Amino acid sequence: MAKIKLGLADELTLGDLEAVRDWSAATDLMAGAALALRHDEPADYVLASGVGRTVRDLVDVAFAHAGVDPAGRVAIDPQFTRGVEAVPLVGDPSKARSVLGWEQQVSFEELIAQMVDYDIARLRG
Repeated sequence: MAKIKLGLADELTLGDLEAVRDWSAATDLMAGAALALRHDEPADYVLASGVGRTVRDLVDVAFAHAGVDPAGRVAIDPQFTRGVEAVPLVGDPSKARSVLGWEQQVSFEELIAQMVDYDIARLRG
């Protein structure tokens, strides 16, 4: 998408736009890992937003943040598509929240904006 914004590409090629993922910022995940390491008793925790979003959601937020209309700019290539997933890939962070007091700090929209801004800056050199 950053290449489209900068006029370096005409389209973004993706797989299944309806694939559901749980998008989380690495900074949030590492903060949760640090809390788990400091906790008195070892345990397993799921660090995730707990919210499923589609790849289409990501595309819409990314293009909107960059001020680019996605119409006609997203191509689908079946080689990038996985088989049908029986269960959406969404984590349940309730234990991390209740035991560790962990909370996600970076929203989905903020995360995508950071990614877009980084890619644009990197491509500009």
